[in-house]
Amino acid sequence: MSSAYASRSAAKGKGNANKNKKFELTEEQKQEIREAFDLFDTDGSGTIDAKELKVAMRALGFEPKKEEIKKMISDIDKDGSGTIDFTEFLEMMTSKMSEKDSREEILKAFRLFDDDETGKISFRNLKRVAKELGENMTDEELQEMIDEADRDGDGEINEEEFLRIMKKTSLY
Repeated sequence: MSSAYASRSAAKGKGNANKNKKFELTEEQKQEIREAFDLFDTDGSGTIDAKELKVAMRALGFEPKKEEIKKMISDIDKDGSGTIDFTEFLEMMTSKMSEKDSREEILKAFRLFDDDETGKISFRNLKRVAKELGENMTDEELQEMIDEADRDGDGEINEEEFLRIMKKTSLY
């Protein structure tokens, strides 16, 4: 999908102003993370291990896989202790929450295209958005955009295909 085109489409739904801004948590979110951390630091050591991390993340609305937990700990555990302290946990959760936020933003853009609520972006949807944005694109160019994003070959773009192409073009 044309980067300029897709970013203008997404920006139309919500200003793209906070794209380059560092994601920051609200005080309420930080407090929730602190409460989850304290709740799962069962021995009061000030650190949580892999099992405790999985439970804490689930409490915050995430469903991490075992490998993901191991990778998260190895990525953030600077001293190699196999445990995470609150500062490390806060940093990690800030990153996870910003990922979740950008996914939601991409899906908002998807819904702007999918005005007939089929769960897919059709050629007709794409043509309508191009016209609304004043893009002078040929049917062939529009079809190329669909072909580039369409992984399952059904001629339309579903949410996962849209997320993939938006991330691939680094728009989010």
